[in-house]
Amino acid sequence: MTTALPRSWEHAVVTGGAGFVGSHLCTALLDAGTAVTCVDDFCTGRPENITALLDRPGFTLVQADVAEGLHVKRPPDLILHFASPASPADYLRLPLHTMETGSLGTRNALELARACGARFVLASTSEVYGDPQQNPQDERYWGNVNPVGPRSVYDEAKRFGEALTTAYAETYGTDTCIVRLFNTYGPRMRGRDGRAVPTFVRQALAGEPLTVTGDGRQTRSLCYVDDTVGGVLAAAAHGMRGPVNIGNPAEITMLDLARLVIELAGSDAQIRFIERPVDDPALRCPDITLARDKLGWEPRVRAEEGLRRTIAWFREQTDR
Repeated sequence: MTTALPRSWEHAVVTGGAGFVGSHLCTALLDAGTAVTCVDDFCTGRPENITALLDRPGFTLVQADVAEGLHVKRPPDLILHFASPASPADYLRLPLHTMETGSLGTRNALELARACGARFVLASTSEVYGDPQQNPQDERYWGNVNPVGPRSVYDEAKRFGEALTTAYAETYGTDTCIVRLFNTYGPRMRGRDGRAVPTFVRQALAGEPLTVTGDGRQTRSLCYVDDTVGGVLAAAAHGMRGPVNIGNPAEITMLDLARLVIELAGSDAQIRFIERPVDDPALRCPDITLARDKLGWEPRVRAEEGLRRTIAWFREQTDR
């Protein structure tokens, strides 16, 4: 089934293309007839995310660390820079690699875009807002980030990436866009990557206690991966520089999320409270006025439906 895109591209480079969101982007672009070069070093991306794509016409896999260089055989007209460890468990395990990917890797991706005259989209994050003192967060908010805390390797790498992307647009006229993604979830997440949805789903299906940090009153705004992909491609097509928030403004507490996962999974698992991580944000909710007004985009998949699909996928993986 062909996917309609808001704009057509001949060849897209997706860095981090074997990762969770990156692999969904590769699939959507291929479905729409765009040739795709997937670049990944597999430090957190998984080969099984792209196994079904390997034999598809127009798909090329390049195993490489973008921080060491970015070389592709065919000039792209679109670059989606999604390479980076993205979960706390990963970037705390790979702190220097995370910062190198966000700095050197972003520079290399921008240089390729500049050389080819390609549209460049940086995958930034709601983490640039840190532990926000404004709720919801709009793109004008500068954030509240601890620059030396345990999460800083990811937060500051993304903030630096935004500054570098802006500098290329201002200095060289590179066609750039910054998207700030909020708590994307769905199939292809790793059950032990440390993020709430896959952790809760894995625990519920195994009948283990769901580990809620702190008192569970901290909030997140969950955006199903299909909606995130649609928002990213809409921003790429529009020509806007951003930054623009791509997320779901339906806020939910972690305790309510755990209860909902238990219910949808048909599990009898209990809830266990554990210590809350340092610098864990108390609030997370996007203001998506800009995305609605400029892109005509907003999320369509409700949490209940998205979680059902995610639980079904995890259950299938367990059965296998």
